[in-house]
Amino acid sequence: MSDITATQVKTLRDATGAGMMDAKKALVEADGDAEKATQLLREKGLAGVAKRADRAAEQGVIANYQHFNGTVGVLVEVNSETDFVANTEQFQQLAKDVAVHIASMAPRYLTRENVPEDVLAKEREIYSAQAAELGKPDNVIPKIVDGKLQAFYKDVVLLDQAFVKDDTLTIGQLVDETAAKLGEKVAVRRFVRYKLGEELD
Repeated sequence: MSDITATQVKTLRDATGAGMMDAKKALVEADGDAEKATQLLREKGLAGVAKRADRAAEQGVIANYQHFNGTVGVLVEVNSETDFVANTEQFQQLAKDVAVHIASMAPRYLTRENVPEDVLAKEREIYSAQAAELGKPDNVIPKIVDGKLQAFYKDVVLLDQAFVKDDTLTIGQLVDETAAKLGEKVAVRRFVRYKLGEELD
């Protein structure tokens, strides 16, 4: 079954507490069978991730990474609910991996919501002009613009970027998977990336 409906995804999310993309992926893998999809989510430890989203995560670590030649440095704050989890090897590894990723991929924003509206407006303007220049019909230009915006997010937003060590996962999915395995909320709160000679935004 290739067409999984939004209703199926919502029903599975409500039943398991899994994230939207994880619920959809499980339904596709289970050929639309909700019971099988639930089992798959439980096996992967992803059931319950969304239910933890509203919990407070005020413990954690500030991880750092410096490139071997000293030209790039990163500080990133990764939070958990308890200091017990913050001290686990898995959590510490996540924080290190995110710091290395930021050094390599140079994200500009943490989440889509952090992208300023004027930046988005400028991108939309550019994409619309490009589509018009290519002679695309007016009625399809908005879809083209939306598609290019999705690519823009994947390029500049940390949680949307493909993980540098495993491009089958986004950083957001990596964080969610770690949270599922550790059994509590895990979140990247903020980061800063320094590159020699560059001004900070």
